[in-house]
Amino acid sequence: MAAPARAPVLALKDVRLADGAKPLFDGVDLALEPRVRACLVGRNGAGKSTLLKVLAAQGAEADSGERAVQPGAKVVFVSQEPEITGETLLDYCTAGGAQDYEAHATLADFGLNYDQSTQGLSGGERRRAALARAFAEQPDVLLLDEPTNHLDIFAIQTLEEELANSKCAALIVSHDRAFLNRVTQRTFWLEHRKVRRLDKGFSEFEAWSEQVLAAEAEEERRLNKKLEVENAWLARGVQGRRARNEGRRRALMALRAEKKDIQSEKRGSMTMAVESSGTSGKRVVEAKGLTKTFGDRTIVENFNTRILRGDRVALVGPNGAGKTTLVRLLLGEIPADAGTVQLGTNLEIAYVDQNRLALSEKITVWDFLTPSGGDSILVRGVSKHVAGYAKEFLFTEAQLRQPVTSLSGGERNRLLLARALASPMNLLVLDEPTNDLDMDTLDLLEELLADFEGTLILVSHDRDFIDRLATSTIAMNGHGDVLETPGGWTDLIDQAPDFFKGARGATGDFATGAPAPKPAPAAPAAPKKTTKLSYKDQRRLEECEALIANSPKILGDLEKKLDDPNLYARDPAGFDKIMKALDKARADLAQAEEDWLMLEEKREAIAG
Repeated sequence: MAAPARAPVLALKDVRLADGAKPLFDGVDLALEPRVRACLVGRNGAGKSTLLKVLAAQGAEADSGERAVQPGAKVVFVSQEPEITGETLLDYCTAGGAQDYEAHATLADFGLNYDQSTQGLSGGERRRAALARAFAEQPDVLLLDEPTNHLDIFAIQTLEEELANSKCAALIVSHDRAFLNRVTQRTFWLEHRKVRRLDKGFSEFEAWSEQVLAAEAEEERRLNKKLEVENAWLARGVQGRRARNEGRRRALMALRAEKKDIQSEKRGSMTMAVESSGTSGKRVVEAKGLTKTFGDRTIVENFNTRILRGDRVALVGPNGAGKTTLVRLLLGEIPADAGTVQLGTNLEIAYVDQNRLALSEKITVWDFLTPSGGDSILVRGVSKHVAGYAKEFLFTEAQLRQPVTSLSGGERNRLLLARALASPMNLLVLDEPTNDLDMDTLDLLEELLADFEGTLILVSHDRDFIDRLATSTIAMNGHGDVLETPGGWTDLIDQAPDFFKGARGATGDFATGAPAPKPAPAAPAAPKKTTKLSYKDQRRLEECEALIANSPKILGDLEKKLDDPNLYARDPAGFDKIMKALDKARADLAQAEEDWLMLEEKREAIAG
């Protein structure tokens, strides 16, 4: 006998809301039962943050529909830009009614001191303080808007553990796939002004959404065909139309309105691109014995690395470990205390920094994209009108004359990328590029970077993003230890599981070697699920396919040379050289066939 359905602790029924003339929600239904952890996903600008505010009854109210909350239930909302008030973090955390001991505990969990001043906090510290306060209040429903922004991997892990151990229901808006894969059991998809529901975690969303979109595309095709027929009828019968045809004509008008509505809901798409400005030297950066300290704190000690053309190097570690400092050391922007750094030849560097220092408060979007003035921007050697180029990054013409202070975090990040990607470059440095970006933009950025022929240095806390792109990962634990391993984040942890033990800010497995607390039985964390091959595997698959395709000609040419019966007598050294080349070509082909088979099986297993 099936268990009885639980009553929702928070729900919306037939909610409608317009932003001026633009409709955001048209009959949204959404319900959260006790202890259910769900995510809310949707395209950029779909209204996810607004929907959270409607649920929280903070800053947004529906035009019509119902919001229902269980009597006495406490709903806590953590916004994208939390405001931290009070003299100390303890003052802030207890201002919402939390007990002192709860505030002490959750602040400690997130690596913060209860007597720390609320002034001068970094973005990551503000985020951790807001999360600590939210959990200290022991809510029945927790609404989180981009909670992993500005958090390092270890703070994200702490958040995962807090959610697993909490008894609250949770609804999360986030771009962090690895985080959502681990914590969610249900997925809400805000699309076409309505919310669809999948009773599975985010790891199943991609396959499900593709099925939904395919069905909608087929429905649109049928609608177009029906419109063709009805428009042809109208053209033939317009002169002799009688009253009995008015019903059919009205149905046609309704079809046209439906078609227009579908077209208006078409997703805006970014078309950003990046091309290498020219070939740099094979060696891009080489560091030997690199050491840097600030006072009595060691950032890096006796570190060696060589970054070659085409490498994609990720830097990971706790906030404050010195990742940005190491990047600046490798680029020669700040001097090392000991050791040497050699930069390669013909380098053209583009740098997008995490603090968005390039964005002046008073400058407009137009002026930022055209620092030399005028109405055009040189994009990799081609002149483009600034409005047209900005549109490729989803900026409207009205936004061009607005100050950058009016932009959201994601819009500011896109603006920095727009200018950086217009520059000629063969070394691209991205410091926390995924903060505030929606998933569609992340997907496009990932594809762009995978195809980039230059060299990439990436500082990021996004584990999924790193796994898909990195050819090697440099890890820093905050105590001066630096380790470089091939592959991404998952490869790093597999190869050096103890590296982060005792690291500043690390918790759970990486701090003590102890397993993270298990999720509550009613809210098990979803297993991590990869949706496609990693960049490294995909690259090897393509190499194998090219080698298998070219091998018949290579082998044939070598064997044809050996057909000469006089070759050995005439040129024994040449004969020996050809034989060795033939043996190597056969061995390379055999290995490529074996690797191709293994990777194809892996890709099929992932797709299945």
